[in-house]
Amino acid sequence: MVVDDTSPSSTEEDDLNIYRAFPNGTLLGEEKAPGLHISLSQFAFGKRTLFSDFELDLPAGKTTCILGPSGVGKTTILKTIAGFIPLAEGSAINATDGKPVQDRLAYMDQRDLLLPWASVIENIVIGDKLKGEKAAYEKAESFLQDLDLQEYRYDRPDKLSGGMRQRIALARTLMGEHPIVLVDEPFSALDAITRYRLQQRFVSMMKNRTVLMITHDPLEALRVAHRIYIMRDRPVNLSDPISPHNQPPRQATEAQYQAAIDRILYELGLTEEDW
Repeated sequence: MVVDDTSPSSTEEDDLNIYRAFPNGTLLGEEKAPGLHISLSQFAFGKRTLFSDFELDLPAGKTTCILGPSGVGKTTILKTIAGFIPLAEGSAINATDGKPVQDRLAYMDQRDLLLPWASVIENIVIGDKLKGEKAAYEKAESFLQDLDLQEYRYDRPDKLSGGMRQRIALARTLMGEHPIVLVDEPFSALDAITRYRLQQRFVSMMKNRTVLMITHDPLEALRVAHRIYIMRDRPVNLSDPISPHNQPPRQATEAQYQAAIDRILYELGLTEEDW
């Protein structure tokens, strides 16, 4: 599969199409989250081959983090799983329970994609409204409380900081209780203390869901993930999985995790000369 990398940047209509593709879905109750197997035969931007015979397994009910340099293809993986990028011949994305994937996943873009004319709480319930269903305001209020945003419920996005907007986007993503969740750098706009606190809440919110998260922060990956991969090179190579001891959330700065941090930095290309 070849993609033209000269295509124009996204428009407001493109952004709204993401809402239409992934509105807050039907509550899935006690449905068990499946694992996923991703197999990409070929993917290229212009003449640059990004993926060739790429394989990735996401364990059921666990959080997997991917790290790697900018431009290596991390976001492309998410958008391919989400269905925004068509699969090339010979590629497949399969759930371990044999059921379709598309109607059971939620996707959080790097951009917050908040509707500028709508209040915070209206942005969170937008999926319900797009489906013609009654907006679940009580549930939205619960998320606002969990994310320390309740006093901003009636503000519009332009009155908020980047970190606040990112938290609202996370709340909107989780409204549907989908068993599969794809998140692209969900805490990148947050200050260090807020990020640390929300990582713990994130782990709680994602419990028993199958999650694929993109991050550039090794300590963040160690704190929230059950399994960590490093992407590098072109075509992309995937490291062997890193599975830290104990369950998340972890105190990633503890001495027992130093070996895992060193391995992540090594896989990312850090050498002794860089210290």
